[in-house]
Amino acid sequence: MRLLLKSRLFEAHRLHNLMTTATNKKPSYESAIAELESIVTQLESGQLPLEQSLAVYQRGAELIKLCQQSLADIEQKVSILTEANTLATYQPASE
Repeated sequence: MRLLLKSRLFEAHRLHNLMTTATNKKPSYESAIAELESIVTQLESGQLPLEQSLAVYQRGAELIKLCQQSLADIEQKVSILTEANTLATYQPASE
């Protein structure tokens, strides 16, 4: 029981750190996907308290938006390369 409680406290602390540092800088696509996988696992476990579940869910929604924007940017780059058969100057929509 103590080990489980310690594990949950550690996980809550880790999530808090991830969420505060994530708001300070934009994670890479790969790290966002990895964090999303972790969030899905945690939510599916049903072990998080309600408030923490909501916070984790909100973080997941932010990460999904980030991943969608990253994919749209890459899609645009590929589109520029294939249409003109050359590399044109590209300005991402997020900038």
